[in-house]
Amino acid sequence: MIEANRPYALEDTLSDLICDNRQLLMAISRFGIPLSLAGRPVSELGECAGVNPHTFLAVANLTSGREYSVDGVDLASLVGYLKRAHAYFLDFFLPGIRRKLLDAIDFGADPDLASGVLRFFDDYFGEVRRHMGYENDNLFAYVDRLLAGERDAGYAVGIFAAHHDAVSHKLRRLKDVLMRYCPPGNADLLNSVLFDIINCEDDLECHCRVEDNILVPVVARVESSIVPTACSQPGKTVDSDSPEADISLGRREREIIAAVAKGWSNKEIADRLCISVHTVATHRRNICAKLAIHSSAGLTVYAILNGLVDLKDIDL
Repeated sequence: MIEANRPYALEDTLSDLICDNRQLLMAISRFGIPLSLAGRPVSELGECAGVNPHTFLAVANLTSGREYSVDGVDLASLVGYLKRAHAYFLDFFLPGIRRKLLDAIDFGADPDLASGVLRFFDDYFGEVRRHMGYENDNLFAYVDRLLAGERDAGYAVGIFAAHHDAVSHKLRRLKDVLMRYCPPGNADLLNSVLFDIINCEDDLECHCRVEDNILVPVVARVESSIVPTACSQPGKTVDSDSPEADISLGRREREIIAAVAKGWSNKEIADRLCISVHTVATHRRNICAKLAIHSSAGLTVYAILNGLVDLKDIDL
């Protein structure tokens, strides 16, 4: 039994850590540690699994909300952990959520609403893929060169840190829409996909904290010990926000979508925006044509998912 709030230590066994925080099963998997070592103390991970014990403890303590230290962290072990985490999200977790969404949502009840949810998820998946692809192709490749004793003059981990944003925030919008608007084709499946989305949101937030609070300072420490020897093009920055689906919409069209989401009638929209009812109707026809969304419910979901309106402003 591990005392509350005490940092995990080298003498603790993996099974003790798992019993204390079952989410550490993911960390154990991403370090490539076989569960057959569950009875071994953390101190033996280097000998038994080729994993630096201090690196494992830093990740385990940080993701469990305990005091952690980056002293003794091995950069190669840490990057291996992060690469396996990327593969888990892109090849397993997010595709699995998409499959569940397809089965859970009743496309016959409101095709616009269901299609909007799926389109938003696909856009989000693409955003995560670009975000992690940038890290794999730029940051981790840069770290590999650092580990080989080479430092690029045109890049530094500070460039990454300045542009690094969490990619989990949009899952909150999707979760809220699924709970409040989507008619389930299968209630059990919808509950299951919601559970996965909540876990994915938490997992991605933990992943970003590891990068910001462990990876960045450890890479900076290695950088400080190597004199730049090669001049290369600075690593590309990545925009964490995918192109919004409303990019082709004008300001007035976005205002009208938000008003529809709030439940306003065409006359109320016209009065509040100081335009004619005919103009409102024309805008709505154009919006439906651009987005291929033909119901008020579908436009409401679109507005929420794309940040045009806040849930608290919508009357249910």
